[in-house]
Amino acid sequence: MKKSLKVIFMALVLTFIYAPVLILAVYSFTSATQIGAIRAFSLKNYVTLFTTEELRNMIIGTLILALVSAVLSTILGTIGAIGSFYSKRGMNSFIGTANQIPVVNADVVTGFSICILLVIVLGVDKESYLPLLIGHMTLCAPFVYLSVIPKLKQMDPSIYEAALDLGATPFTALFKVVIPQIYSGILSGFSLAITLSLDDYFIATYTKPATFDTISTYVVNATKGAQTRIKTALWALSTVIFLVVVLIVIISNLRAMKAENVERRGVA
Repeated sequence: MKKSLKVIFMALVLTFIYAPVLILAVYSFTSATQIGAIRAFSLKNYVTLFTTEELRNMIIGTLILALVSAVLSTILGTIGAIGSFYSKRGMNSFIGTANQIPVVNADVVTGFSICILLVIVLGVDKESYLPLLIGHMTLCAPFVYLSVIPKLKQMDPSIYEAALDLGATPFTALFKVVIPQIYSGILSGFSLAITLSLDDYFIATYTKPATFDTISTYVVNATKGAQTRIKTALWALSTVIFLVVVLIVIISNLRAMKAENVERRGVA
C-alpha cells in the first residue's frame, strides 16, 4: 500500500511539473493561435522563431550574455572558493558568510541595488552592458562558489603540499593538482551559472539597456500586446529550450554513469 501511494504521489508531482510544458510543446506544432483549440499540424511557429530577426537577435544576445557572465562568474567563484579554502578560519568564515548574502537575497533587491550603485552613484551609462553583466555575475558567482567548495573539502590537502615539496610553484601546483581535483565542481558551477543567467528576469529588468532584451524579459513583455505570431513562436522557443535541457541532462547522466563504471572496474 505504501509503495502504491509513493508511486501515485510521484506521478502527480511529475504530472504537475511536466504537463504544462508538454501541452505547450504540442501546441507549438499546430497552427492554433491560443491554448484550447488544437488545429492542423504546422511548423510555422518554428519558422517564425528562426526567421524573425527580432526573435533571432534576442536569442543570440541572451546566449552570449549567459556564456560571458558564466565564464567570468566561474573564474571569480572558483578563485573565491580556493582562496577561502586556503585562508585562515576567520577569513574563511567571513567569505562564506558574505557569499551567502547574494544567494538568499531577493533578485529584485540585487538588481535595484546594482542599478543604483553603478548608474546613479558611479555614473555608469545605463545604455551600456556593464550593469547587466555585473548583475548576472553577482547572481551566478556565489553559486559557482557553492559548487566548488564541496570538491575542495573532498580533496586531500596533502597532495598540494606534496607538489610544493617536490619543487612545483604554487601556480603550477594550482593548475596541475588542485584544478583537476575540483574540475567536476567547476563544471557544475559553470552549468548552473548559464542556467541562472538564462532564467533571470528581475536583475535584467533593472540593469539592461532599453534596446536589449533577454529571453525572460522579452517573453514577459510579449504577453502585454505582441503580435499573435510572435506569441505562438514563443511556444516553439519554450519547447526548444526544454528539449535542449533534457538532452543535456541525459548526456550528463550517461557520462556520470560511464565514469562510475570505469571507476568501479579500476577498483575491482
